[in-house]
Amino acid sequence: MEQDRQNEQLPQERSHFFSTRFIRFLGGKNLLFLLIITLLAGCIIFIFDKISFIFQPFLVLLEVVILPGVLGVILYYLLRPFLRILIRWKVPRVWGILLIFLGLIGVITLLILLVVPFLKNQFTNLLHEFPIYFMSLIDSVISFINNSRINEYLATANIDYNLVLENMTDDLTKTVKDTATNLASGVANGVTGVVTTLTGIVLSLVIVPFILFYLLWEGEKMPKFILRLFPPRMRAFVDDVMEDMDNQISSYIQGQILVSICIGIMVTIGFLIIKLPYALLLGTLAMVTSVVPYLGPVIAITPALIIAIVTSPFMVVKVGVVWTVVQLIEGKFISPQIMGKSLSIHPITIIFVLLTFGSLFGVPGVILGIPVYALIKVFVQHFYMLFKERYNKFQTNTADQYEDIQ
Repeated sequence: MEQDRQNEQLPQERSHFFSTRFIRFLGGKNLLFLLIITLLAGCIIFIFDKISFIFQPFLVLLEVVILPGVLGVILYYLLRPFLRILIRWKVPRVWGILLIFLGLIGVITLLILLVVPFLKNQFTNLLHEFPIYFMSLIDSVISFINNSRINEYLATANIDYNLVLENMTDDLTKTVKDTATNLASGVANGVTGVVTTLTGIVLSLVIVPFILFYLLWEGEKMPKFILRLFPPRMRAFVDDVMEDMDNQISSYIQGQILVSICIGIMVTIGFLIIKLPYALLLGTLAMVTSVVPYLGPVIAITPALIIAIVTSPFMVVKVGVVWTVVQLIEGKFISPQIMGKSLSIHPITIIFVLLTFGSLFGVPGVILGIPVYALIKVFVQHFYMLFKERYNKFQTNTADQYEDIQ
């Protein structure tokens, strides 16, 4: 009898240790499991870092595939709604894909024949006239200093601003010449590398239509194929995750492209109304850079402001009015109607994501940072909800056990 009492007390003492207030505050058994998982994850990362050379072929394959793959996925999400409409109209899938390809080829041909030559001429003229704009900007700064009280303060401090501006101009000119010289010599010395890079880009662009065709042909079947790889009890959870990821990436790509097109059209019309030089080129620049949220408009407005400052002070005011109206219309009407709040990402988070991905991966990181973050966010949210559900069950059982002990 005494031995039985001791055996009954041992589980109670062990359970009581994990049920003390301090251990429960730290997380109980969950804390031990978390420490073990963290230690194992650190060991795995350390081992993979030591044998990273094994994965070099996979990294090369990823570098080769990523450009055509990303372009194919973007075009797939842009063209999938048209394919679904054609299928709804009882058009066979293969004929719908062929019609979409013919329409896409027609649009590209029109852009190349009509729009691209005009933009090329405007861009060439802007490059030739940009030094004139820059020198006019310097003259405007000198004239402003001469007609303001800043001139008195500079004279009191014995600062010759003409000499300072002249040195800045000479340094800038020298920097531009050195950069052009180094670029020319680098191109001359690395012709093989340039040819290799161009060949890789051309091959990637050639592969894009084939990737797009198979995505349009097999894209609807891909989720079902992926679900078969998982056990039956996990398929509902995996299906929800894939559906949310598909909605996130689809809404972002389609919405951002439509918003960018609307911004480009509005900026072009606004600049044409105020008669700003190179209105179409600046509108196209605004459309392209608006693909990147928040940072894109800042890049697009810079050349417009430089041209406006050189043209006239009143032109600066008109450019500011046009840009403010465009941003208000885009922020209050266009984006909420097209994109809604499907991403649910705070603006501060978007800025940090763009800066982080830009520092890590450059321009591709800036362009792809937001959709990648949206996918990671969906993945983490679903697994957090799954973990929370399991943890609540565990917490309830632990509380019941603790009450039984008391």
